[in-house]
Amino acid sequence: MKTIFAILTCMVSAICCQAQKPYIHLVHPSRTTIYTDHRINYISGNTCKKCTLSVNGQTIKVYPTGAFAVAFDLQPGDSILLFKSKNHEGTLYTKEVVYHYRVPAPPLPDTTFSIESAQTFPSGNCWLKPGDIIRFKVKAQTGNRVTINDVVPLYEQPVSQTYGMPGIYQGSYVVKINDPLLSNSLVVKMKNPQGNSVSYSLSSNFSVLNTDEPIVGKTIGPLPYLAFGLGTDRLGGAKISYLDTAVLLHITGMFGNNYRVELARDHSAYIPINDVLLLSKGAFIPHSLSGSWKVWGDSLFDYVSIGLNERLPYTTFQEINPSRIVLDIYGATSNTNWITQLQSAKEIKNVWYQQISDDVLRVIIELKHAQAWGYLAYYHGNVLTVSVKRQPKNLSLSHLTIAIDPGHGGTNLGAQGPTGVYEKTVTLQIAKKLQALLKQSGTTVMMTRTSDESKNMVERTMFLREANPDLLVSIHLNSSNDPIHVGGTSTYYRYIGFRPLSVAILKHIEALGLQEYGNVGRFNFSLNGPTDYPNALVETLFISNPQEEMKALNPVFQEKIAEAIKAGIVDFLKGAKDGDN
Repeated sequence: MKTIFAILTCMVSAICCQAQKPYIHLVHPSRTTIYTDHRINYISGNTCKKCTLSVNGQTIKVYPTGAFAVAFDLQPGDSILLFKSKNHEGTLYTKEVVYHYRVPAPPLPDTTFSIESAQTFPSGNCWLKPGDIIRFKVKAQTGNRVTINDVVPLYEQPVSQTYGMPGIYQGSYVVKINDPLLSNSLVVKMKNPQGNSVSYSLSSNFSVLNTDEPIVGKTIGPLPYLAFGLGTDRLGGAKISYLDTAVLLHITGMFGNNYRVELARDHSAYIPINDVLLLSKGAFIPHSLSGSWKVWGDSLFDYVSIGLNERLPYTTFQEINPSRIVLDIYGATSNTNWITQLQSAKEIKNVWYQQISDDVLRVIIELKHAQAWGYLAYYHGNVLTVSVKRQPKNLSLSHLTIAIDPGHGGTNLGAQGPTGVYEKTVTLQIAKKLQALLKQSGTTVMMTRTSDESKNMVERTMFLREANPDLLVSIHLNSSNDPIHVGGTSTYYRYIGFRPLSVAILKHIEALGLQEYGNVGRFNFSLNGPTDYPNALVETLFISNPQEEMKALNPVFQEKIAEAIKAGIVDFLKGAKDGDN
């Protein structure tokens, strides 16, 4: 027995010694040869927990997790960074990182008789309608005459309007019916005073729609949505509202992967091509008179039902002080002469409408309570219905169903911290602690995932719609390219009526000693998108920051975060309890 114990002791000792063997693992960036045009650069990664670390002789802080982060102010040219990790026995490990820093050359005017570049706005393959505007921008030798197909003149801009760059030519063109210019390929043509010419073919293709043959489509798929414009970022373009399926749309243009939709005479929106099925020629532009309305309730929801002749597009938004749901129906003209309101409706206080333009009918739903608890607009046949969630009768945790979304999972790794840990791992750990705390209070808890599994946002959204929770908290960790100076905690919401939940949670997480990164509204995160229930995204802290990553990895601090989220939910419920409109 003593022999076995001695062997095990030696094995443990060997493993511990092996664990302290010096190493250097680079995480951001992971490469050892880096080309950059930025003067300030950052490297984060990890080494053995009890090792000392230096770079070019300068000592770098190693956190108890083994993580490190360092900033470099580079000089133009090549820089060699020699990292050295040493354990207490003096064993040394080195790693060399080479930066190639090139200061971006300022743009120079063209000195040769040539066209350097040409752009169109919009660009790509586009369907346009008469009255649309195409903008052209060309960079070429200064002092020449530039046109599009010898028809559209472009004008050289003064350097005061081009950040000092000469040779910038710009012009616009208004699309016409049966446009002769767009029936041919577009070519930039430049002539100099000596009569020499040079040309440049544009890659964009423009087709002009025949206004006598309107294009009509209908929405398909589980979550079609309208966007304000063609702008985009890492979360996609700014969305207006989700739509039901089989909603009719008047298509007035195509720009890349999006159709333009004319909602009303002076109101357009955009929708992904994959969310629309085009109908056969001859389909009518969607329009309907509204019929009678009914306001009523069942055991779960209140409802407003509006009779229409066909499925028209719509958008919704929330108002506060007083709390209202506003529904705009496009292509609708009122023929509503009565609105029947039944006493079975418990949360809806008042309903009325305004014909804000000839083809836009606005429905205003005033709520009894100041806190909105969610709603969903959808069609039942051709009856446009808004189901309004009532405030729970008992706002104690033991009587509520709360959904928790651990961010990322499976192949969706999320951000990575200096120790190499992925966001998906930490979010699940915090979510399970929050789940346990809420269950201790008798809460029914629903998780979008309980293991390291892949679930996309459509799957999560549809699961939550079916589950119908009283509220949702989505747990994430933030990340920045600057692992040293950027940190803090933040919460996010999209709809103003759901902001109080995110504010209450942020207040309690900040109390843990984390700096405020902000409460962010109109956020385009997918799970902030549903209107069905109050929801908040919680970016607990920055996994990219070694100091905050260390806290995120600590089970005790994870428990504190979970407690803070729970306390924020309780405060939100207290605020909602006495809030009548």
